[in-house]
Amino acid sequence: MIGYYNYTVVLTYISLASSVFGMTQAIHGRFKTAILCLAISGLCDMFDGKIARTKKDRTEDEKAFGIQIDSLCDVVCFGCYLLGVRGPIGIAAIILYCVNSVVRLAYFNVMEAKNALVTETGEKYYRGLPITSMAIVLPLVFMVQFF
Repeated sequence: MIGYYNYTVVLTYISLASSVFGMTQAIHGRFKTAILCLAISGLCDMFDGKIARTKKDRTEDEKAFGIQIDSLCDVVCFGCYLLGVRGPIGIAAIILYCVNSVVRLAYFNVMEAKNALVTETGEKYYRGLPITSMAIVLPLVFMVQFF
């Protein structure tokens, strides 16, 4: 098999599986289950990097793979949720969101590879709104519909 399979990427894969299952639930109109899956995915994504950094003997290839697989999974997990999107304006909005998500993640990966997102004191920082914010925004929008 191609890739790396160790505990450093397990949460990323769980996040992906949860989101894919959630999307199938959204397609069938089970929005509560879909939102729960999105929240689980967001929770997994919150901790996957922290867990990956606990393994001190990772090779450079393993680190680079982790960065890439995390971004690719983030596009699926948080960039492709189509809960209730209808009509040309809704479809245009989701296309714009997906394109912007991919561009932001690609930018992050390029900057991460160049170590350009580190301050002079060694602290990491990020530019732009993370794609994972959808794990917070979408459930809030869903809950507001009830009021």
